[in-house]
Amino acid sequence: MVTENFQNVTIQEEYNPYRECIQGIANEPICVRYTVTKAWEVVRSIDVSFDPGEVTLDEIVHRLVINRPRIAVITGSTDHPAHLRDEAHISLAVLRIWQNGGVPFVFGIPVICDGTAQNNVGMCYSLVSRNNTASAVNITFEGHSYHAAYVLSSCDKFPSAVICGLAATDVARSHKDRGQAPVWAIFVPEHVLKGGTIPKNASSRLNRLIANAHEQGHDDLAGDIAENMRYILQCSSDEAFSGQLKRAVLLGLITADESRTLLNELAAATCDVKGGVCAFNGTGNSSRTLVSALGLTPPEVELLTDAPTSDLVAECVDMLYRSLNRKELRITNVVGRNFENTVRIHSATGSSTNILLHLPAIMRYAGYDISINDYAQVRKATPVPEIFAHSLTEGRDTFVLAEQFAKRQHRGMESLYRILTDLGVAMDLDAPTMTGATWQERIKGLIEPVAADLGERSIIRTVPTRMTSGVEVLRGNFMSTAVVKLAGMSDQQLAHFDQQLFIVRYYEDEHLCIKEMASPNIVEVLEQLVAKLPANQLDKILEYNSSGSVRSFERDSFLELVSKGLLSFAFIIAGQGPKAFGMPEMFAPSQNLRHHKLLEGSSLLITDGRYSGVTKGACIGHVTPEAFENGGIGKLVDGDLLWLRIDEQRLDVVDPDSLATGTPSSFAVLPNRENLVAERHQQMADRLWQIAASNLMDDVSSAENGCVPYAVDQRAIKKLP
Repeated sequence: MVTENFQNVTIQEEYNPYRECIQGIANEPICVRYTVTKAWEVVRSIDVSFDPGEVTLDEIVHRLVINRPRIAVITGSTDHPAHLRDEAHISLAVLRIWQNGGVPFVFGIPVICDGTAQNNVGMCYSLVSRNNTASAVNITFEGHSYHAAYVLSSCDKFPSAVICGLAATDVARSHKDRGQAPVWAIFVPEHVLKGGTIPKNASSRLNRLIANAHEQGHDDLAGDIAENMRYILQCSSDEAFSGQLKRAVLLGLITADESRTLLNELAAATCDVKGGVCAFNGTGNSSRTLVSALGLTPPEVELLTDAPTSDLVAECVDMLYRSLNRKELRITNVVGRNFENTVRIHSATGSSTNILLHLPAIMRYAGYDISINDYAQVRKATPVPEIFAHSLTEGRDTFVLAEQFAKRQHRGMESLYRILTDLGVAMDLDAPTMTGATWQERIKGLIEPVAADLGERSIIRTVPTRMTSGVEVLRGNFMSTAVVKLAGMSDQQLAHFDQQLFIVRYYEDEHLCIKEMASPNIVEVLEQLVAKLPANQLDKILEYNSSGSVRSFERDSFLELVSKGLLSFAFIIAGQGPKAFGMPEMFAPSQNLRHHKLLEGSSLLITDGRYSGVTKGACIGHVTPEAFENGGIGKLVDGDLLWLRIDEQRLDVVDPDSLATGTPSSFAVLPNRENLVAERHQQMADRLWQIAASNLMDDVSSAENGCVPYAVDQRAIKKLP
């Protein structure tokens, strides 16, 4: 192993608390000594070149006093699948820091697995965990006065949370009276989890169920199950199976015990024992993309299929060392310079809507006055095509992307920057990265960003898969903003749902929506909803949605009208916002919608909550203001009409009287419904008692500003560099 000479590196700053305060150098050396010796116990059988030699308390005290780099290795917890192979990685990083003359520390942070928390009250703790983790990182980093961080970056909220905590530290240290150095950090993404395979016995039983469903006349359910069997087995497809099997039980096609046995077998076959970040392009891998696009990831470790080798860990630690004392590489500057680049990368890769919470949050923790309105402005100023051909049914998941990366068939983020630049997208190639090089320097000489012989197996495409991409910010007369993942909608859906009227079906609870969608009586429920509308209004809805080809409603043609999308529904799940209920993901209802052929082609799902990153279909979320803050979404009732205009980025409540002319128009002022709103608000307030008071999100900004604590929000005053 080649070793650069970092032995004499000291951090340039006026104030060293380990020199000025005796208690620090009295307390921490024993922790450092334990950390290094424990790391050597783990590594000695892996790579003897990491031998730390004798680790004395005198040497540790000396390093602390002369201000050698104090570097924290930040990791997660082993109750999350992404962190199962961390022990050797942590140990290698600790020993390399010590070899380089630094002082290594290790601390871990709890990481919620969103799959585990999904569809139960645990999901109400998920988003707030990002803010709590940011606070914990900041507290530990400041309390023990670290200089830099080596982050084992995992899933969902954890990467953005750690960036937020480190950025908040950097903002505070920039104050003129602190006299302390900036914060530097690199993020090494956890490896990708290999998807599972449906066991043969379970596959046989599912195929028998499909045949039975066809025999009993339930072709839609049979088709939905068959379609879901095409996906790699992941927790996301398990959720879809759960909803489909509930329908099968209610239809009498299988027993509840048979359903339970099937679900158990699927669950046991889902996750590879090595763990990792799930292979779908959800928020876990969108966060990997986010961190890499921000320039914080060493290029060699961006996409791994297993824990990194000792050589890779050594190179990552050395890269962090090369950044020390370089103010242009402080974390807030690197993040600020790469914001617009990251918006474009997010659009081009079809990433999660959750990033529209996390990216503004990162920027605000870093002191920048950025919201989703800035995201929308960047999208508008620089349209970006979609260049990701990710597929869970055609052998192009993120694990395959990582395998191609390992074979050097592409260079991950550098390939994306190269392709977008070649396509004429205005990327800021002068922005710095933690490699010490700009993007321009990193992609110079990258002639073939993707190996030509990959063909259709390529996930990153040099020719756009389509010009529509990313997440769109909508506005309307009952909201300030909402978001919709255009990348999650097919071209057919985009064309069909543009300029479309939807009949509202309102729910005050996610579980009520899930139960109704999984019910074999869903058609009867929707028929009853339609029957309550005035006949002339219903005729006008059909006339508008059919562009004049259907002018009157016939009850016996209900199913045909729904299947053609001429009768369309907006399933509203309100009271899910950050202050109302912690902004949980509406993944289960979105999966039920996605894998329900009749509903998928005709309906929207709309919420002031949020969605999983793997969500597909017409799902609109983050509606602001939320219902709990007297937002218009909480004033909607069954039978209201919504008007979606995707090309105009509008979603409005329609004045039904305007349909008499054949041309819909939006309410200038929504119906008041004061008593109903007050009743719903009380129900939401009562439900909040289900969440521990210590984790309520009653002190955060709206989703537009990333749901950050008010104090963070108020300090976000800087303009982008």
